[in-house]
Amino acid sequence: MSKILIVEDEKQISKVMKLYLEKEGYNIELASDGKIAEELIENNIYDLVILDIMMPYKDGWYLLKKVKSLNKMTQVIITSARGEEEDRIFGLELGADDYMVKPISMRELVLRVSLRLKSTLKETESEINIGKLNIDENNRRVFEKGEEVILTPKEYELMIFFVKNKNRVFSREDLILKVWGYDFFGDTRTVDTHIKKLREKIEVFKDNLKTIWRVGYSLTVEDE
Repeated sequence: MSKILIVEDEKQISKVMKLYLEKEGYNIELASDGKIAEELIENNIYDLVILDIMMPYKDGWYLLKKVKSLNKMTQVIITSARGEEEDRIFGLELGADDYMVKPISMRELVLRVSLRLKSTLKETESEINIGKLNIDENNRRVFEKGEEVILTPKEYELMIFFVKNKNRVFSREDLILKVWGYDFFGDTRTVDTHIKKLREKIEVFKDNLKTIWRVGYSLTVEDE
């Protein structure tokens, strides 16, 4: 089941969106202002975000950049009353996958959501297995021994990077560039914090994510 976040400060609109999308079987969460939206985005993995631009506290442009910095595969549909050509072009250039001008048709929204999610399925592999660890890339869900493992977006991105680059050694600086990106200005110790979390949450990582002294880290597993 695809997970969708609706970021909309007009509660009547968000309720109608939620109603229509839940009828299609989607799992829907709501955020009525920019602060709530940012917290949800940082702590959850969404398949798609429906995003209004003019939001309290933190606007949609800021949130769009936040979503894409955490997970480029998350689809973003902007729904805004700002329908000028420069606004639409700016949003798409900033990373939005679609742009709808209010007032919007709910039937059209449902169709566009479906099309965006189908495009994501085509771009991702379906399943990765390492030992008892199973990763459903289509829905960005992780299971170990049949139990779902709940990861933050950045934990997921780091986990996927190691899985796709197993038996290779990476320094903290390498991981910052590959997972956090060139515009990250934090401390490299954030890598250690996230690796500690992965070891706590995933048994395969506890047993096989090795610290290479004075070099970095490596997910060391035998090819199946």
